[in-house]
Amino acid sequence: MTLSTVATANTVKQWDADFYREYIRSNRFSRYQGTDSNAVIQLKEQLTKRPGDALTISLVAALSGAGVSGNTLLEGAEEALVNYGHQIAIQAYRQGVAITEWEEQKTAMGLRAAARPLLKDWAMELNRTKVIAALSAIVPNTGIQEPYSTATATERNEFIVANADRVLFGAAKVNAVSGVFATALATLDATDDTFTKEKVSLMKRIAKTADPIIRPVRVNDDEEWYVAFAGSLAFRDLKASLATTHADAMQRGKSNPLFTDGDLVYDGVIIREIPEIAALAANVGEVFLCGAQAVGHVIGKRWASKTEERDYGFVNGCAIEGYFGTEKLVYNGKQHGVVTGYMYAAADA
Repeated sequence: MTLSTVATANTVKQWDADFYREYIRSNRFSRYQGTDSNAVIQLKEQLTKRPGDALTISLVAALSGAGVSGNTLLEGAEEALVNYGHQIAIQAYRQGVAITEWEEQKTAMGLRAAARPLLKDWAMELNRTKVIAALSAIVPNTGIQEPYSTATATERNEFIVANADRVLFGAAKVNAVSGVFATALATLDATDDTFTKEKVSLMKRIAKTADPIIRPVRVNDDEEWYVAFAGSLAFRDLKASLATTHADAMQRGKSNPLFTDGDLVYDGVIIREIPEIAALAANVGEVFLCGAQAVGHVIGKRWASKTEERDYGFVNGCAIEGYFGTEKLVYNGKQHGVVTGYMYAAADA
């Protein structure tokens, strides 16, 4: 009797598919990702099916004119559609491990099984880092997104001027009225400018009154929510502020698909702790209140594995590679789906 065996190529493909599913499911921002315009992080996979190293995500602004009424002629009074595009370039990212045949001899675990958790962790960390970097990016008049640490004073100033209706320094919008980033940061103090429930409500109002508006995420057909991501120190301050209301808020959020255990809920905003959001400066923490289409994530190639043998088969390597790009969506100089809050956040004693 001849026994059938599974071809090696089929085993590799199954591993690839399982790896990608676990990568998406396990990463810290996974429940906020989606392919439609209602997602906080909008995924685009068109480049997995056709060549290209960049994809443009378009936005058509809402009509603002009054239109016509009665017998007034519409011809000649039509309103032009205002539209913008944000191009996201993808990049190749790779990581690998190598092990000798002698080391494999010492364990019953195969090369792929040994490498898999390490490679998955690396991919998750890279994705998380890219999303945080996108949310935190300074966007000057050039449109080129820069980390705060490398942006010039002029670029930082241009960013808060262009986004005056969607940034908040501490307790009041007036703290940024100077248009100078350093001056606005200097207004923060431990008395009034920590991250509290009042700041959550203020950031939500800013999102709803911004021009153009920052759209909330719609869930369960008719519920509208915003999602805020905060570093551990800012989250600590908010948790203390919500001590008396947290229990009720938690219960109300249980049925929400955006909610996970450990999140805080207040005034239609789900607040999630992201420990990897580092301090912007001494005693300054960032909070990102997000609506729909805050970040764009363009995939050119899903994570896939490759193997290589060297030294007459004695050295075996296993690697993963994926092509993607992640950026904050910006249209006409304004971050499209984010209110950025800069809060006083003292280090733990």
